[in-house]
Amino acid sequence: MSAAATPAPAADDIGAAVATTSAVQFVSPMPGLAPHTAFTLAQIGESSGLYALRAADADVRLFLLDPRTGAFGYAPRIPADARVAIGAADDAEVALFVVANPSAEGIRVNWKAPILIHLDTGLATQIILDDPAYPVRALLVP
Repeated sequence: MSAAATPAPAADDIGAAVATTSAVQFVSPMPGLAPHTAFTLAQIGESSGLYALRAADADVRLFLLDPRTGAFGYAPRIPADARVAIGAADDAEVALFVVANPSAEGIRVNWKAPILIHLDTGLATQIILDDPAYPVRALLVP
């Protein structure tokens, strides 16, 4: 990617901006979820940072975590071309989430492939980070 990357915005910038339930439209299907691109994002209960992403036209659901709501040390650089894909001029217009999966050991998250959602339009994309520091199945430690 030739465009410049910038640090993701802080949690305080995003927490109030993500609606309790929002329409989300992916610019292309996420890997393994084709042909689905229309979803709703809904906060789960009173939880801080935990969401359900549900396909609008099928029984497909993912759990998403806003990593900025915890002390996870996750601060990937968002490539400029990823922002452009969803029509965001800068990182302040983007909410960042990671897919979270319950397992026997606890909650595992995919740090490697965050989901970016434009806060105003709901346009979204999932990107794959080049940084080897971000694993696909990291166990969250309480």
